[in-house]
Amino acid sequence: MGIIFGDIGTSPLYVLTAILGPTQLIREEVIRGALSCIFWTLTLQTTVKYVILILRADNRGEGGIFALFALVRRHARWLTVPAIIGGSALLADGIITPPISVSSAIEGLRILYPNIPTVPIVIAILTVLFLVQAFGTSVVGTAFGPIMLIWFTMLAVLGISQIVVAPSVLASLNPYYAWWLLTQYPGGFWLLGAVFLCTTGAEALYSDLGHCGRGNIRVSWVFVKTCLLLNYFGQGAWLTTIAGEALGDRRPFYSIMPDWFVIIGVAIATAATVIASQALISGSFTLISEAIRLNFWPKVRLRYPTVKKGQLFVPSVNLLLWAGCVGIVLYFRESSNMEAAYGLAITLTMLMTTMLMAYYLYSRKYSGWAVVLFLAVYLAIEGSFLVANLSKFPHGGWVSLVIGAAIASVMYIWLHAFHIKLRLTEYVRIDQYVQAIKELSRDISIPKYATHLVFMSNAARQSEIESKIIYSIFQKRPKRADIYWFVHVDTTDDPYTMEYKVNTIAPDDCYKITFRLGFRVEQRINLFFRKVIEDMVKNKEVDITSRYESLHRQNVIGDFRFVVLEKFLSFENDLPLKERIIMNLYFFIKGFTTSEDRWFGLDSSSVKVEKVPLVIRPVENVNLKRLDNQNRETMPEPVNVNGR
Repeated sequence: MGIIFGDIGTSPLYVLTAILGPTQLIREEVIRGALSCIFWTLTLQTTVKYVILILRADNRGEGGIFALFALVRRHARWLTVPAIIGGSALLADGIITPPISVSSAIEGLRILYPNIPTVPIVIAILTVLFLVQAFGTSVVGTAFGPIMLIWFTMLAVLGISQIVVAPSVLASLNPYYAWWLLTQYPGGFWLLGAVFLCTTGAEALYSDLGHCGRGNIRVSWVFVKTCLLLNYFGQGAWLTTIAGEALGDRRPFYSIMPDWFVIIGVAIATAATVIASQALISGSFTLISEAIRLNFWPKVRLRYPTVKKGQLFVPSVNLLLWAGCVGIVLYFRESSNMEAAYGLAITLTMLMTTMLMAYYLYSRKYSGWAVVLFLAVYLAIEGSFLVANLSKFPHGGWVSLVIGAAIASVMYIWLHAFHIKLRLTEYVRIDQYVQAIKELSRDISIPKYATHLVFMSNAARQSEIESKIIYSIFQKRPKRADIYWFVHVDTTDDPYTMEYKVNTIAPDDCYKITFRLGFRVEQRINLFFRKVIEDMVKNKEVDITSRYESLHRQNVIGDFRFVVLEKFLSFENDLPLKERIIMNLYFFIKGFTTSEDRWFGLDSSSVKVEKVPLVIRPVENVNLKRLDNQNRETMPEPVNVNGR
């Protein structure tokens, strides 16, 4: 409850307020229609789609749109498009959720203190929340879990206290009232944009699957949904008592509280909204880590604060989210204004998840009719939500779309640049250079560079390495070593794979090691490489003692030195305009990201970073004319300056 249900659990703070609006006269039919829409949205969208169906599509316990994409990407390349759109929209939503949740709670203080300035309080609370992220979701969840239990219990008790007074509100369970509101009530269809706010946390629920597990989520959801519905219906029961009036500044959530309980309720609501923010923040960390492994995002620093599976912290994303949240608070200032920007982006994410899930079901040989039914039902539901939410665009919805578009642009640039480099990087067979490497290793006229020289390679095939590595060994500065190692990291679609293969190219002279690591595994290559060496020494596959005679007699282990080739865009390129722009943007963004050696987890004291030019397409047809001696008379005479 502390991690998964924070976002969806605080929706009662603002959903009915957003549906009814401050000036519209309240009608009992509209109240029942709104409650019916909320009930069936939570049932069809959250319960059936996400809790029952989507949670089945876990990647060894990991969830989220990128984990789902990793399961199906080998079947169709076009699935990259919905994955990027959905992931970027969810990250954009992660910037809007914390401000609207915390602002909705803090504004409850105006019941007691009408002139209290809420913006500084909201910013202070958000700042503290982002500061504690470094301790990990395990610590945060332990602290927040009991608070959420109190929160949901409070929701249920407050709701029941009103329902017993007006039990007729339970008739809203009848889907007829939802149908009436959407089709018969003037402008009723456009209220779907506000109704949708009750299920915005469903996508974050799926993204946080790896933090808590499918079983825990499903069991807890029974309790959570019951409490949410009781509170919604309790607010509806209170609203029937003011039918014929306008809502004005009153908030149904706080209005069902006894006067003596308001200050306590605001405190609990504030704590709960902080947790609501946590659900999106932890989900954003998960998304970014998965995006990095899938080549959707720059290689930024990842931290694992606890030993628990799925716990991670991304400092750069934490800072960006904090800055974005503060900007949203300062721009909109009121939660009622933020509601206009909220929901539009997450609708796109849900639509993209539906498309990926349909393909997942198809690839798993589910009945064709079942796949078509799933796709038709949820495209219709979420398409309706999207159309209704588009009405928010001029009132603030454009903010979330601009943020999402910026994130999607970074993903597109990074992925496209990766494919450009991959397509045109030159690889050579290692066995063609084995004899030359052996001779270099024994050439005492060249100073020894290291006992063990380790190159990080992008070549996926066991028998190949980049031509740039050969250039570095033989030409840039001849690097004599006793043993040459080539290390390649292969990122798998499975999140927690930890395997390696060793290809002995020349015994005691040249080896290639391929690590197969899951997309959620931290790339601590220094540690993993040491483990491989230990296994190889134990199996008597290699002798790692120093080749210097005096040191060899003492069984001193030789030194290891890593070489990382860091590419830069060469001036000698003749690229099409589009690719030139993409590559320039790629290297501009790369300048702000983690260096290659830190990303691989290498010890900086034993790493040599070499800059090599990336000549993607060399300039051809250089029109340079040679002047022969016989043409010297056409050249101007040199000028004599000061007798020279």
